[in-house]
Amino acid sequence: MRGAQRDALGFLQEEIQTLKDQGRYSRLRILETAQEAVAVVDGKRVVNLTSNNYLGLTTHPKLKGAAREAIDRYGVGSAAVRTIIGTMTLHEELERRLARFKGTESALVFQSGFTTNVAVCQSLMTSEEDLLISDELNHASIVDGARLAKSSRKVYPHKDMKALRSILESPQARGARRRLLVTDGVFSMDGDIAPLPEIVELAEKYEAIVMVDDAHASGVLGENGRGTVDHFRLSGRVPIQIGTLSKAIASLGGYVASRRVLREYLEHWARPFLFSSSHPPSVAAACIAAIEILETEPELLERLWENTRFFKEELRKMGWDTGESATPITPVIVKDTDVARRLSEMLFEEGVFALWIGYPTVAKGKERLRTIVTAAHTMEDLRFALEKLKKAGRALGLIA
Repeated sequence: MRGAQRDALGFLQEEIQTLKDQGRYSRLRILETAQEAVAVVDGKRVVNLTSNNYLGLTTHPKLKGAAREAIDRYGVGSAAVRTIIGTMTLHEELERRLARFKGTESALVFQSGFTTNVAVCQSLMTSEEDLLISDELNHASIVDGARLAKSSRKVYPHKDMKALRSILESPQARGARRRLLVTDGVFSMDGDIAPLPEIVELAEKYEAIVMVDDAHASGVLGENGRGTVDHFRLSGRVPIQIGTLSKAIASLGGYVASRRVLREYLEHWARPFLFSSSHPPSVAAACIAAIEILETEPELLERLWENTRFFKEELRKMGWDTGESATPITPVIVKDTDVARRLSEMLFEEGVFALWIGYPTVAKGKERLRTIVTAAHTMEDLRFALEKLKKAGRALGLIA
């Protein structure tokens, strides 16, 4: 019996070997310090170009202090789901602050950005008569949310408004009970921004509900980092805004900001909300503190964009292909998995951590390093990283 049990998972070794043969196998990198602009990874001190800590808030004294105070007052956890006895005063306060920040009637917090997207797609698209329409480069959480929904789904080529219009004009879309049009605000691998004004105009014309996932736009775009809806001055025209609390907010969780009626509906139908325990008090308190910083310390956002513009311009001067990035997410596209891996390894040895990304996370021929600068990087950090990118790029024959 014991031998049979050991062999039951034997096929997994073959699957792992296939990943290795295809050059898709990778190992977890271990962060040994706080998530900062310069950190220790796998025992080596490196300039960190890989985290989503856009504003450097992971170690901000106000967030740390708020978390400690919450633990002292409320303990380390809620030990319950929201619908039983897991809704604490801090959760309600966080949701009020998020709604005010995003300019909506209400907000509802989930355990992660991933579960937020899954919850909303699954809860709204409940019939085969519904239609979910999605950009082909939307985040995996939207893809999985669409798969779990009972609706039909259509995918349009990345940011192709002509193709989107064609879908919305199709008999299937016109005959659908509900039409949910979902897009990332900022696309996580390329750093480009969705054409939200055009999307909203089409949605209004063809009576579709727009849902924008602003995971990489919240804290980055718009006034005080309010996101793409504010960036494009579309307040009141995007019914559903999704955000994360684990990137610029530097903690954990996700949220949907919308009308009060959607919050009430999701409280009764969203399975991740119904069947997962609520956030620890320390997390909720840290998120509240982060929102206060976004509202009162605009210099952090200004510094983020100063660093972003400098880094992008220097990369382009060297001859690197950075795609269509218009945000701090800046791909260094090398178009080959093995080359991307070698470039990443060479940089790490030189003291720069920039993770390589290959298929299927990105399309074949689009392999790259995915770099992110933050407000916490100094000019010295960025110049050091750029010097090493030039050295490694020349050694591999990627730039002149």
